[in-house]
Amino acid sequence: MATRNFRRRGLNGAAAAGAAFAAGALSALAAYRHWHEATCSRTNPAQGLEAQRARLADYQRLQLRLLDKAMDDPQLAAVMSTVETESPAQRRQYLFANALYANALFGYRIGIANLEELRGHLRVLVRNPIFRAYWEATRRHRASLRDDSEEGRVGRMMDALIRDLDEADTDEWWVVGEPPAE
Repeated sequence: MATRNFRRRGLNGAAAAGAAFAAGALSALAAYRHWHEATCSRTNPAQGLEAQRARLADYQRLQLRLLDKAMDDPQLAAVMSTVETESPAQRRQYLFANALYANALFGYRIGIANLEELRGHLRVLVRNPIFRAYWEATRRHRASLRDDSEEGRVGRMMDALIRDLDEADTDEWWVVGEPPAE
């Protein structure tokens, strides 16, 4: 019996050593990749911009995976969303509204859409009463954004767009408001 226990511990030790080696190798690879991207971005700004876009795309994919999990499980949705809601269904709607907004903002950040195109997309979103309720419910969250941040500027543009639409004397919502300054 003692021999078996010794061997089992030996195998567990070998597995632990292998896992530690793999973790170390992955850490080294990540550090090298970060160093390489930083070096390339200094020598070739276009390559640095492309690396930044790739990191943004990776981040967006991760966010969408997390959102999918939260939308499927109300317990996870309660962790992902700190917005007060009346029901699990409303929480899921708000999470989806956030995903729509984040996706539009992401398209702008990586250059798929310019600021005017982003504004046009957001103008369609704010016509939806559920999206408007989400936007109002998250007002306090946006209050902490820096004024000079990209998301802060887009949030203020969205607030102005909502205000312009509410004050408009026309049903032609697609022409309301002033175009954003680039």
